[in-house]
Amino acid sequence: MVHEHPMFSGTTAVITGAASGIGAGLARHGASLGMRLVLADIDEDGLADVVAGLPATAEVLTVPTDVTSAAAVEKLAARAYAEAGPVRFLFNNAGIETTGPLWALTPARWDQMMQVNVSGVVHGITAFVPRMLADGRPAGIVNTSSVGGLSVGPFQGAYCATKFAVQALTECLHMELAAQGAPITVSVVNPGPVATEIFEDAVALEGAPGTDSYRATMRAMLRDQGISPDEVAAVIFDGVADGRFWIFPHPEMVADAVTRRADAIRNQEPPTPRRPA
Repeated sequence: MVHEHPMFSGTTAVITGAASGIGAGLARHGASLGMRLVLADIDEDGLADVVAGLPATAEVLTVPTDVTSAAAVEKLAARAYAEAGPVRFLFNNAGIETTGPLWALTPARWDQMMQVNVSGVVHGITAFVPRMLADGRPAGIVNTSSVGGLSVGPFQGAYCATKFAVQALTECLHMELAAQGAPITVSVVNPGPVATEIFEDAVALEGAPGTDSYRATMRAMLRDQGISPDEVAAVIFDGVADGRFWIFPHPEMVADAVTRRADAIRNQEPPTPRRPA
């Protein structure tokens, strides 16, 4: 079991998007392994609530951080190294959702999706990788993509575009670090439905029949079929412990989605929505 794995105890982990959802699950799991935690999120109250739920013995540094700001993530890295020691694991996890047709997207919302979901990951890479390389010790980077980074669905165009970008960035990062012989492992997480508030918090765009029903369907799916953030966190830590690049909390859903997508591309067929979980 990963709880007995010596690679985590006493090490420092930085988690973005730690105030809720998968990020909060990662924080709880990391605390159970005896890790020093650096928790980052723009939601300061949410961070406080997560910390309040951790064991009193947990070593935790909270750093309110807007991941859309390169300067803010650079400050996060500087504080982490100065106050919690060399960072062994970085979880680039912060993300937001938008539902609705692409033509209803405002430029501001598109920019926000790209800045949080994509630039937030890039800022984590540019702030932490040079420090990890300079430190020279084994480290790990875990980027949260989605089944929506491997397959598509209607009314999630902005989200899928950002998660496809995270997917590509992570694959490239893996190859670049491997080419340097760096002792830094890279993993990508592709969750399906997780019981979080992402669709409750999502901005809903109007402009096409079916938008409201799709949003309601997704909310119900997360409520009825979503696994807990703590279950996802356990899968992620198991994957990191095993040194895996691909981490699939919903392996059957991913297998179906990528097979259908690959077949459609190979046969030059138009895209169809992925099957629900």
